[in-house]
Amino acid sequence: MTTQTGVMPATHFRRGWIYVLTLALVTINYMDRSALGVVAQAIRAEFGLSPVQMGYLFSSFFWSYVIFLLPIGIMLDRFSTRTINSIGIAVWSLAMAATAGVWSFASLLGARLAMGAGEATSIPSCGRIVREWMPAQERGVANAFWSAGSFLGPAIGAIVVAALTSNWGWRAAFIILAVLGLVWLVCNLVWFDKPEKVRWLGDDERRKILNERSAGSPDEIGLRGNPGVVLELLQSPSMWGAMIAQAAGIYALYLLLFWLPSYLQDTKHLTIMKTGIYTAIPWAIAVPVSILLGIVSDRLLKSNTLLAGGRRGMVMFCLLLAAALALVPFTNDTTAILLLFALSLSGINAAISLNLSLVTDLVHRARDVGKAISLTILSGNLCGLLAPIVTGYIIAGLGSYDWALWVAGILLLVGVIALGTMTRKVILRSAA
Repeated sequence: MTTQTGVMPATHFRRGWIYVLTLALVTINYMDRSALGVVAQAIRAEFGLSPVQMGYLFSSFFWSYVIFLLPIGIMLDRFSTRTINSIGIAVWSLAMAATAGVWSFASLLGARLAMGAGEATSIPSCGRIVREWMPAQERGVANAFWSAGSFLGPAIGAIVVAALTSNWGWRAAFIILAVLGLVWLVCNLVWFDKPEKVRWLGDDERRKILNERSAGSPDEIGLRGNPGVVLELLQSPSMWGAMIAQAAGIYALYLLLFWLPSYLQDTKHLTIMKTGIYTAIPWAIAVPVSILLGIVSDRLLKSNTLLAGGRRGMVMFCLLLAAALALVPFTNDTTAILLLFALSLSGINAAISLNLSLVTDLVHRARDVGKAISLTILSGNLCGLLAPIVTGYIIAGLGSYDWALWVAGILLLVGVIALGTMTRKVILRSAA
């Protein structure tokens, strides 16, 4: 359509602010989540902890996290993401502040459990926000964009936490990160809501979002889903294929999230500041690469295959790329090691975000998307919470990180097979 002057009207992309808001949420989430890994050596020295104890401490975050994931998914299909996210970030930011005051292993464990409960809201919420806000053909890049925060967070956090710890101690770092979370909370309360309600969105863009977000299937956003649908979801082989793939990706992610700084310190004997910089490099490289993979996924996807799982092949490719971490034990060159970790992290981020897009594509009932996303994330974190513990035992028992990386690589290959053989049918068809 053109104006009377023959000039095409301006195309607005104000939904780009939702990209920014969700990216900021996940970035803060992972800065907070990864902070303990950066200061692990200082905490081990202060409290006299073994590698096995640190493994349990890293994992404890996920004990409460996984318990709350499915209830959060059910609530997201009944209540607004604005409310759920606001409560979640308030809880985990206060838990971060409380971590600065811990005095023992037990008190540190308690703070991690509270933090896990609060952080259980953000990832399912972002998946739901993409379903509400983005045209269907944009889901891949939108999910890859906010998911990049899970890599941008550790990249920024590694340097920021290392610098703060070097200058003022690790407790000061936790207080400052807590304040950052509360700043995001204020922004969320002031500016965010559903596209039907926000005043800053133009009418043309609002119509585009509402008309295209369901890709031709009935738009059921706003309808309350039935919690009993969880059992129906679990009867789908496609659901299980996506859950297995997510489990493999999250296991590898949490292995690197919590143990990469210790790996660099133990094998390269770096200071905490150098460890922060070296840790940040592969995470930072993975951010643009994984977003590019998300863009490629959307560009290659044809509209007539979107709702039939056409995104599957790209997710499988990304899982194979993630398996590059299994090659790390075969080189001692620091540059090569960082490059392999960067390739692996790029594949991991793209795989877990595009896998959520695949689930969204295959669930044609919008009112039940939150539960499907939470089930996928739950399966990933049930497997992922084992990564810090298993790695701690491997290091304590073998005195090496090699088998820890190989176990992750094997699981990633299992994820590729599961996707290729199981995700062949729609998970939930529209009720219409």
